[in-house]
Amino acid sequence: MKVVEKFISINGEGRRTGELAVFIRFKGCNLNCSYCDTKWANEPACDYEELSPDEICEYVSETGIKNVTLTGGEPLLQKDIRSLVEKLLNKSDIRVEIETNGAVDIAPLANAFSKEKLSLTMDYKLPSSGCEEKMLLSNMEVLRKQDTVKFVSGSINDLECAEKIIEKFHLTERCQVFISSVFGSIEPVEIVNFMTSKRMNDVRLQIQMHKVIWNPEERGV
Repeated sequence: MKVVEKFISINGEGRRTGELAVFIRFKGCNLNCSYCDTKWANEPACDYEELSPDEICEYVSETGIKNVTLTGGEPLLQKDIRSLVEKLLNKSDIRVEIETNGAVDIAPLANAFSKEKLSLTMDYKLPSSGCEEKMLLSNMEVLRKQDTVKFVSGSINDLECAEKIIEKFHLTERCQVFISSVFGSIEPVEIVNFMTSKRMNDVRLQIQMHKVIWNPEERGV
């Protein structure tokens, strides 16, 4: 598996925001979002370690951290991802979160691992991303209570799109729903005002905590 980073930090977003986590970042993505903050991990020339699922599990065990976040790039493109998840979940104290971009089928993993110890945080790419047409809408029917859909918004138009998708697929009844801002493109107060005007109950505003604590360009955090 092509690993470009592995480190301990806090979860800056997601259902365990603020908790310690060990991050495994994989190389490569099938999208090229306008606001991507890890484009470097998708470059063909990006350096990486070739690690087996067993080697990754050994690293995770050595950290002593219970939360594991698999991210990228797009982790579901890694051919051994199912083996890695299975090995991690076999450890009694490990909880796994997979951050996925919404353009890869999540059903194989969601159906194979129904335990709450595995959660999927899936993006829905809004218009300003330039990748909305790549969204795999069948994923919406696979989401479980422990999963999350994340809408990264850069404009009021994005927010209007997010509202329609949330309503169309009854997302607040299926899973957790977060809206966050494209860093530097829209102020959080604008999102709050939109949520208020539309009475978006059970939807959460999310601030990327790691970009507040550290320089937004800093890696390994």
